[in-house]
Amino acid sequence: MPRVVARSEALSPTTRLQLMWLASPALPVGGFSYSEGLEAAVESGLVTSEAQAARWLQDQLHLSLARADLAVVAKAVPAWLRRDVARVAELNDWVVQTRETTELRLQTEQMGRSLVEWLRNRSGDALQADADQRLAQCAALPPAPTWPVAFALAVAQCLPDRAAQASPGARAEAVREALLSFSFGWAENMVQAAIKAVPLGQSAGQRILQALIDQIPAALDHALSLPDTQRQASTPMLAILSAQHETQYSRLFRS
Repeated sequence: MPRVVARSEALSPTTRLQLMWLASPALPVGGFSYSEGLEAAVESGLVTSEAQAARWLQDQLHLSLARADLAVVAKAVPAWLRRDVARVAELNDWVVQTRETTELRLQTEQMGRSLVEWLRNRSGDALQADADQRLAQCAALPPAPTWPVAFALAVAQCLPDRAAQASPGARAEAVREALLSFSFGWAENMVQAAIKAVPLGQSAGQRILQALIDQIPAALDHALSLPDTQRQASTPMLAILSAQHETQYSRLFRS
């Protein structure tokens, strides 16, 4: 008879719900107001159908999100848990310096600041002194806390104090759960942008979201495997479209 081995739980149900909350489109950080260049791709005729929108977002998931923001979150969560402010600042600087257009940089800064403000004003929280200190340190990052770095702080605030001393396997599980939350929140916002900009129906949007969900685990594996020297943010066509979007005559989204 096979032996049953109990699975260790790195995250409590409450922590999992907190991570789901961070992925919610209702989180007041303004993510719904950005298309990250998709609207410009629609305007230029590159994305005009469900199939093209699905391919565009899948490419963005693997070529942009996995190699940049997801990889930053994967490093920033452990850094916040260790109270390694120098490492956090280094990651924040990298995000700011690698945003390829003004509107993409403003997006990550605005969403980061909004998340810090939400963390500061959450009702019912009894944040410990060190949590308050981390929040102040994040808010003070120049020129602003970026979205992936602020998100990593929000994750660290959800995790129990013992997480920093947990086994490597438990910490890895916590980071992976954080990346699932981050990537699903991105996917849902981008699908809603596609529904409005292409435009598409709700059923088409759900099919695109399912296709993204199917590919997110592989994107996470890639992000988790990247050392600092291989993290990158180079998407020339997306950068061109984003720059064009800054002066686009008629638009719905801020990026």
